[in-house]
Amino acid sequence: MKNLNQDDAKRICDKVLSLTSADQCEVNLNGGRYGNIRYARNAVSTAGLVENTELAISVAFGKKQGVATVNELDDKAIERAVRRAEELARLAPDNPEFMPTPSKQQYKASETFFQKTADIDPEFRAQVAAYSIENSRKNKLVAAGFFTDSASFSAVANSNGIFGYQRDTGLDFTLTVRTEDGRGSGWAKRSVGDAARFDAREASDVAIEKALRSVEAKALEPGRYTVVLEPAATSDILAYMFNAFGAREADEGRSFLSKKGGGNRHGEKLFDEQVNVWSDPWDAKVAVLPWDGGSLLARERQDLIKNGRIDALNYSQYWARKQGKRAVGAPGNIIMAGTDKSTQELIANTKKGVLVTRTWYIRMVDPQSVLLTGLTRDGTFYIENGKIKHPIKNFRFNESPVTMLNNIDELGRPEILSGDESTYQLLVPAMRVRDFNFTSLSDAV
Repeated sequence: MKNLNQDDAKRICDKVLSLTSADQCEVNLNGGRYGNIRYARNAVSTAGLVENTELAISVAFGKKQGVATVNELDDKAIERAVRRAEELARLAPDNPEFMPTPSKQQYKASETFFQKTADIDPEFRAQVAAYSIENSRKNKLVAAGFFTDSASFSAVANSNGIFGYQRDTGLDFTLTVRTEDGRGSGWAKRSVGDAARFDAREASDVAIEKALRSVEAKALEPGRYTVVLEPAATSDILAYMFNAFGAREADEGRSFLSKKGGGNRHGEKLFDEQVNVWSDPWDAKVAVLPWDGGSLLARERQDLIKNGRIDALNYSQYWARKQGKRAVGAPGNIIMAGTDKSTQELIANTKKGVLVTRTWYIRMVDPQSVLLTGLTRDGTFYIENGKIKHPIKNFRFNESPVTMLNNIDELGRPEILSGDESTYQLLVPAMRVRDFNFTSLSDAV
């Protein structure tokens, strides 16, 4: 099914609301076109295009709730879904944390749709693959990549008069390039909403260069080192911390933001003064929908960390009412301030250290300190006197992003990335950090 325009989406939402006799009703309607191409061993393996539309209906009788979803949008299918949601609600036990659906919200539109991305076709996808496959072959390397693009819409409505509609586009590209003997590996990732900001050649060249430079890696003793973390490495580590900004988890003693004896650490200085983090649905680089799809509350620009101090926590409607706070829509993006310095400039200012391209296989060790363990991968290098001296074997690390953000020497230029463990769009910088804890060597490339 083609993407629905605003009039068609509102007609369907109004139809749902007119059919139910429930005390309250919420409607989420979304769909789109999702294209992809995947390749490995220098050959395309799959390519495709998926189109889908889904309607989710949530109703409540008192504190009893039921939800039904359907991807057929004719009148009979919609009515069946409404009746199913009502049936489930009547059978459900009371929800002790039930919250009424919000009253009418003001959704200020954000720029999430770009025609150039919506126009991506099979030829465009094939050309993305061709850039890295052809250049890898020329350099006797082996490429494996995955490119996806989307053009979608989202609509929300409820029985209190809320209605919101917006279109959205995005693309994601990941590429791993290895030497034929498997001793060298390079990697690149790009995530943008506007295809005009995507350069497949540039991304491919980065991965190819790292693969060529990472051969003949030498072992370096584990220990604490100054590290230059590229934005991909930064984002995957910080995502775990940003996911822990819930006020309830903090108040209940379950996160690094919990205060001994009860309460949370709002207002406390926990990081270096260089650390400034905020959420902004209307940021031109990482714009997101102006509403929270879970609660239907409008999003706002929020400072999360200001000059190293915790400036805001995320309150659900239930927890906000319990604690006497105001609830707003949960953030859809996380933005961290940086500088105009490139990663190369951070390297040039490093006397001795380690360059980390990316991290992977990260696992939580201790939620209350956000202590993580993980591995470096796809291009780890030793830095000496401002230059990359030689590749080194990968490390396992045990480190907390809280500690990391207290040991910042220098910040670089932010880049758009989606952390593997994050539901947010991330705009985070490269950074040079002191005393990063590498605990053992890894033989993986």
